[in-house]
Amino acid sequence: EIELREQDRWLPIANVARLMKNTLPATAKVSKDAKECMQECVSEFISFITSESSDKCLSEKRKTINGEDILFAMSSLGFENYSEVLKIYLAKYRE
Repeated sequence: EIELREQDRWLPIANVARLMKNTLPATAKVSKDAKECMQECVSEFISFITSESSDKCLSEKRKTINGEDILFAMSSLGFENYSEVLKIYLAKYRE
C-alpha cells in the first residue's frame, strides 16, 4: 500500500498561484509563503466539502457525488451564501 503525504492531496501550487494571479490586481506581488498557505487552505476546504458530500451519499446508499450534494454540504457547513450563487451556476451549467 502506498502512503500519501498530506502535500500529495493538495491542489498543485501552480494552479493556486495562477488563480491568485488572475484574481489580484496586475501590480500585486504574492510571496511563496502566501501561495503555500492558500494551497493548504483551499485543499482543506475542498476536503471538508467532499467529506460532507460523501457522507450524504453513503447515507443515501449512492456512490457518486453530484452537484446537489456539494450544495447541501456547503449549506450544512455554514457556507450557504456561496451555495446560493453556486445553485445559479449549476442550473446554467446544466442548460
